[in-house]
Amino acid sequence: MNVERRDFLAMAGATTAVAAFPVNAFSEGKKMYGLIGKMTAVAGKRDELISILLEGVAGMPGCLSYVVAKDPADTDAIWITEVWDSQESHKASLSLPSVKQAITRGRPLIAGFSNNTTTEPVGGHGLATAKPR
Repeated sequence: MNVERRDFLAMAGATTAVAAFPVNAFSEGKKMYGLIGKMTAVAGKRDELISILLEGVAGMPGCLSYVVAKDPADTDAIWITEVWDSQESHKASLSLPSVKQAITRGRPLIAGFSNNTTTEPVGGHGLATAKPR
């Protein structure tokens, strides 16, 4: 399956790293940005793709949470859940060398994307709580 570059960048670019974020970061009512999506690996390549996604999981500015999970009902599917301090931080991550490298290495292992949605996280275990606007 041919993966659109924009779809790949949206998922893979955001799925390579996690950074620490100050607990009081949302004291000014800043909105967080979230992404949840299903990525399907080429048959038999799920674990290899997961390894690429998890290799550089530190040092991405603005990424508050990044979780990669195997789909127990589909041996080729991966669910990725992300929380960012802002949509701008997510977009900026696409220009990082580690993200570009992950895209290059991961692209041939991806069969497709589905069930992608954007969310507006408001808090939860491990996340600072944003004040309502």
